[in-house]
Amino acid sequence: MTDAILQHRERGLLTLQLNRPDKKNALTRAMYTQLAEALELADADSAIYAVLIQGSADCFTAGNDIGDFLEQPPSDLDSPPFHFMKGLLNCRKPVIAAVAGAAVGIGTTLLLHCDLVYVSRDARLRMPFVNLGLCPEFGSSLILPRLLGHAKAAELLLLGEGFTGEQAAAWGIATEALGSGEAALARAREVAGRFEALAPGAVQVTKQLMKSVDREQLRQVIEEEGALFTQRLKSPEAVAALSAFITRR
Repeated sequence: MTDAILQHRERGLLTLQLNRPDKKNALTRAMYTQLAEALELADADSAIYAVLIQGSADCFTAGNDIGDFLEQPPSDLDSPPFHFMKGLLNCRKPVIAAVAGAAVGIGTTLLLHCDLVYVSRDARLRMPFVNLGLCPEFGSSLILPRLLGHAKAAELLLLGEGFTGEQAAAWGIATEALGSGEAALARAREVAGRFEALAPGAVQVTKQLMKSVDREQLRQVIEEEGALFTQRLKSPEAVAALSAFITRR
C-alpha cells in the first residue's frame, strides 16, 4: 500500500486522506482500489461508526490522473474507478467529506453520495466531462437535475461551469460552507465524531431509508453512464481533448 491514501483510525472513525500533493491529489487506479477496499472493510467492521474522506486544507482532488487514465483506461464496470463507486454507494456507515480547494470531476460527483459534506467557502468545484470529450458519471446526470433543476444542472454538466463551496452549500450539494480549508476539515471531523454517541443500528437503518427510494434507478444510471463513459474514452473527441490537456500540463 502506498501513502497516496493515508488511513487513520481513531475510536471508530476511519479517515481516508488523499495524499498526492504534488499532483493535486489526482486519483490513480491504485488509489481507487485502496479507497474501495477501505470502504468495504469499514462497512463490514462493526467497530467503525463513520468514515471521513478528505484531502488537505488546500486541495481535495483534481479528479482523475489523466496520464494514468490514458495509460490503462477503464474498460468495463469492474475497473478500479467503478469499484470505488460501488464501495461508496454500498457503504452503510455514515460517510462525511471535507473539501477545500479544487474538487474536479469525480471530486465533485462523489460528494453526491456522501451523507454530510463540509466545504470551504472558496473551494472550487467543477465537472468538466464534456470539455474533455466525456460524459457525466457516478449518477450525476440523474442527481443534479433533480437537485438543481434542468437549467442549472445543464450549466454545470453541459458547459462544465465551475462553482464555489459557498454555492455548493446554497444548492444543497454540501451541508455547510466554512471560512477556510482548516475550518472545513475541523468541522467535518467534529461532526463525524458525533456518531460515536449514536446508536449505530439506528443510524444505518435511517441512512438506508433515506437512500432506498431511488436506489435501483440510481444503480442503473451509474451503469449506463459508466458504459457510455468507457465508450467516450475511445472517441476521437476524448482522445484529442485528453491529449491536449496532458500537453498543456
